[in-house]
Amino acid sequence: MGFSRQERTVTDRVDAASGAELGRGLLPKTDPPPVEEAVPSVLAPKKEDAADLTPIVGANLRRLRVKRGLSLERMAKASGVSRAMLGQIELGQSTPTINVVWKIARALDVPFSTLITERAANRAALVLKEHAKLLTSQDGSFTSRALFPFDQPRNVEFYELNLAANSLESADAHAPGTTENLVVTAGTLELTVGTTRHQLGTGDAIYFEADVAHSYRNPGLRTTTLYLVMTYTNQAG
Repeated sequence: MGFSRQERTVTDRVDAASGAELGRGLLPKTDPPPVEEAVPSVLAPKKEDAADLTPIVGANLRRLRVKRGLSLERMAKASGVSRAMLGQIELGQSTPTINVVWKIARALDVPFSTLITERAANRAALVLKEHAKLLTSQDGSFTSRALFPFDQPRNVEFYELNLAANSLESADAHAPGTTENLVVTAGTLELTVGTTRHQLGTGDAIYFEADVAHSYRNPGLRTTTLYLVMTYTNQAG
């Protein structure tokens, strides 16, 4: 299968960028990416949503990486995401899963929203449900809808989360000082923070420090819906 002129141009950019970093000794000569990361994955269930977020995530990743003086190789080591995948994300060739975005945000020490928002002047913004950008887990059992405009990074974020029946979503420890405040509006939730387990039913709420590993499990037979306010102590990038 041949490549179009545009595809050849993008490939040449990747080759050129990689060659430049090889010449500076920043990248290894051989670095095969893990199979699970090398395959482009879907960030949002709707193709148009993923297409909208792909260039935003890529541009923010490159801006922050360059601002911190990090090569792709150093960024890969810091985040646990392969250099090849990071390069694809920066060029808008691959859209990462929600877990990959979290890894990148934690490595750069910025709020999650910093990677998925466009910078613009402050203004009142209506976030329409039909235009929502949905982030999802690899298997699609966990979705997250941002309930704030994609205009600028922020230190307080508001999300609607949905967890399918009999499913589990695990989260790595967030940056020190990060807190989560959530309320269950439908279904049941089993929340494990560190080694402590909490059982929540419809209407129950919890506030906890999220700078330790934690997980959300839906033990029920229907989808669990919850709303989450996440607060960071660090400044947005």
